[in-house]
Amino acid sequence: MIYFLSDAHLGSLLQEHPHEQERRICRLLERMRQDASAIYLMGDMIDFWYEYRYVVPKGFTRFFGKLAELTDSGIDVHYFTGNHDQWDFGYLQSELGVQVHLHPEIVTLSGKRCLLAHGDGLNVRSRGEKIINNIFHSHTLQHAFRGLHPTLGMRFGLRWSASNRRKELASGHKDYQGEQQEWLVQYAKQHEQQEHLDYYIFGHRHIMLDLELATASRIVILGDLMNHYSFAQLDEKGQLQLRYDTELFES
Repeated sequence: MIYFLSDAHLGSLLQEHPHEQERRICRLLERMRQDASAIYLMGDMIDFWYEYRYVVPKGFTRFFGKLAELTDSGIDVHYFTGNHDQWDFGYLQSELGVQVHLHPEIVTLSGKRCLLAHGDGLNVRSRGEKIINNIFHSHTLQHAFRGLHPTLGMRFGLRWSASNRRKELASGHKDYQGEQQEWLVQYAKQHEQQEHLDYYIFGHRHIMLDLELATASRIVILGDLMNHYSFAQLDEKGQLQLRYDTELFES
C-alpha cells in the first residue's frame, strides 16, 4: 500500500494541543507502517521549518523519530516540500533517510501515472501570489534569512504563518470554491490538454476532494492532519481511495 498525507502544520501557534496532535500523527504513521511500501508526505507537515547550519528548530521530536523508524524499517518515505516547510537544505535526507522533492513530479505508482505536488505555486494568477512565491524560492533570500538569530527567525516564521492562516480562515478561501473556481482543478484540466495522467494528488488546500475529470483522470486533494486526519491510499491494483482515520478524527 502507498499512502499520501499532508498539512499537519506541526508547531503552529494556532494548535491548542500541539503534543497531542503530534502523537496522533505518529499513531497514524505507525498503523500505516504495517502494510506500507511507501509513504508520501505532501507538504506543510511542519508549520514553519527553516534549516540552520548548526541548529535544529525546537520540537517535532516524536514525528522525526517516527520517520526515522519508517525509513530504518525499509519503507520509502518521500517529502514534497510545501510553502511552509520548503527551506530544507539536507537535514531530512541525511538524518532521517527521507527523500525530499522540491518540485512537482510525475511518477508511476502501482501502474498509474500520477502528478504529485503540494499545490502551492501551481496556476498562480494574482500578482501578490507571484511575488510571494518568487521571494520564497529565491536562493539569495533563503540564505540571507540565515543571518537572523534562530530565535528571531523562528519567532518571525511562526507568527507569519499563524497570521497568514487566520486571514485565510476569515476570508473563506479555504472552503471548497466549486469546480470552476478551484485553481488546482483548473490546473489539472489544463495539464490534461497536454498530457494525460491517471491521478493528480495535492495537499495545500485543506479540503477533502476526490473529483473525476472528463478525461477519466482524477484529482485528489488530501484534506489535512489538523482537522480531518485524512489521507489517500493507493493499492497494488492502482485503486486510489481518499479516507480519514475514524479513531483520530473522533478522539
